[in-house]
Amino acid sequence: MSRVGIQLTFLVWGLVLVAEISAQQEKNPVLLRGAALYQKHCAACHQADGKGVTRLIPPLVGTDYVSGDKSRLIRILLQGLNEPIVVQEEEYYSPMASFQYLSDIESADVLTYIRTRFGGGASPVSVKEVQQQRKKLPK
Repeated sequence: MSRVGIQLTFLVWGLVLVAEISAQQEKNPVLLRGAALYQKHCAACHQADGKGVTRLIPPLVGTDYVSGDKSRLIRILLQGLNEPIVVQEEEYYSPMASFQYLSDIESADVLTYIRTRFGGGASPVSVKEVQQQRKKLPK
């Protein structure tokens, strides 16, 4: 088989794998609920594709804020963010409101969706992890 033929074979298999993963995600109730919550609470700023708005709203796609430390991501959702951050070598300073009013289940669902969709399939966020971070919030 030629080099081009091999590359095309890998491309086709990669597309099949992505389609299978997408189909599995569509059937996952946590991801379905998380997607709905993302559209309702997050997409207006971070955009439906998670790419944010250049120099205004940071992207979620491919950032360690999403795929890295879950407790930091949970705290940002619960407390909001009111300080400059650097994401993909770009500085952003757009305050983010607190979403502390979301239930623990809603918080876990939306963050699991964000980590799955924009964090390269990072591990899910559990309700217990949200509860632990919520207990640490200032009263």
